[in-house]
Amino acid sequence: MNGRRTLATAARVLRQLRHDPRTIALMLLVPVLMITLLRYVFDGSPRVFDTVGASLLGIFPLITMFLVTSIATLRERTSGTLERLLAMPLGKADLIAGYALAFGLLAVVQSALATAVAVGVLGLDVAGSPWLLLLVALLDALLGTALGLFVSAFAASEFQAVQFMPAVIFPQLLLCGLFTPRDRMHPVLEAVSDALPMSYAVDGMNQVLHHPDVTGDFVRDALVVAGCALLVLTLGAATLRRRTP
Repeated sequence: MNGRRTLATAARVLRQLRHDPRTIALMLLVPVLMITLLRYVFDGSPRVFDTVGASLLGIFPLITMFLVTSIATLRERTSGTLERLLAMPLGKADLIAGYALAFGLLAVVQSALATAVAVGVLGLDVAGSPWLLLLVALLDALLGTALGLFVSAFAASEFQAVQFMPAVIFPQLLLCGLFTPRDRMHPVLEAVSDALPMSYAVDGMNQVLHHPDVTGDFVRDALVVAGCALLVLTLGAATLRRRTP
């Protein structure tokens, strides 16, 4: 992998996004708006907001980054830009790393903004450090970026990219422990949830919610989410190919 080519790819993606304010607004503002809406839904039950809000602070960035990344990357494919880039002396790892870096930088801004609003404005009460919330939210956003890059290889249109959301995101959302503790699920569903990265994202947020210090479980959860993001990026590089011979 060549660092200069990776940075050049990231810079090109960021320049394109700069001219797409609606996409930037989707990435940066939607998680904040959803957290704010949730705060006032549970206006009379602040403890419920603290419990659910911490989990969703990690889930919302994952979902938005998945949608934006998959659609933006597919647009590159359908417009022929990706085809031309692959014909150049640019390695697949350089290309994937460049996309991941560009969207990862936006994920940093998105996660920081959502965490700052949730803790500083909406009064999300957590026992641990807000910096740990930010860390998990950032890892979740990077995981969403990696998943979006990966599934874009299997979609032929932007509509198909959106259709991957029920298949990739919704099962994780239902089994992550947000609606019911995972240890109360059917044993088969609990085993499936143990293999899904969003489960560890929610567990990591709950560790910050209840424990003032960094726990071993928190470290494990953060490493699992980060490892899954790296694994999916590797798979994305492996599936990257030209459409024409």
